[in-house]
Amino acid sequence: MHARFYHPEEITLGKIIELSVENKHHATRVLRLKNGNPITIFNGLGGEFSAHIEVISKSSTTVLIDAYHNTDRESPLSIELAQAICINEKMDWTIQKSIELGITRIQPVLTARSIVHLSDERSSKRLQHWKKIIISACEQCGRNYLPQILPLIPLAEWLSQKKTHHRANDVHLMLSTKATNDLKSMSKPPGDANIALVIGPEGGFTAEEETAILYSGFIPLRLGKRILRTESAALATIAAMQALWGDY
Repeated sequence: MHARFYHPEEITLGKIIELSVENKHHATRVLRLKNGNPITIFNGLGGEFSAHIEVISKSSTTVLIDAYHNTDRESPLSIELAQAICINEKMDWTIQKSIELGITRIQPVLTARSIVHLSDERSSKRLQHWKKIIISACEQCGRNYLPQILPLIPLAEWLSQKKTHHRANDVHLMLSTKATNDLKSMSKPPGDANIALVIGPEGGFTAEEETAILYSGFIPLRLGKRILRTESAALATIAAMQALWGDY
């Protein structure tokens, strides 16, 4: 696979486009690409474009779009991850790896035991940071659609949204050490189902939060006999769902 670069604009055949400052640096300084080298460009709306480096100068790097490929590497599962916000490195890791595993949408949520508390300004900055992680992960893993990440909201607000917009085929899951169900005992969701998975913070959900989640129609699940850290729980569950129901 050729080096991939995200370009958030309309892309057409025969068009010459200029790489962003970050992509220029990565292409010329990190990958050491030269004039004529082939690359892949995508804009996050589906499909990808073959291109090649046209001109490298001190101020810019331009590429020529050669061909379009309707390549789809998306999972057949539509999975939304509601991840309780955790410390920076763990949150970044969870977002990056969940994108590689095929997640469709990420909703950071604030819970009673969340260690991290962000002001509106810091929350906005973190959201932009997370979007960059998603772009980088898509460049690496070959996805041509950018998964969505939403602004941080309280857990209760997200649960209210899920209750309001719940459809008959949707599947809502919560990991719990008290659960007796496991993924293997569940039937494969219908093809049009939206799967929502909620993961607690480092200290877990409070009893009140677990009750609220269950009241909102979530199915409690146990993932093996061991207790997983918050950054492991989401990834292990997504990987298991892909193996049982998806494209693994």
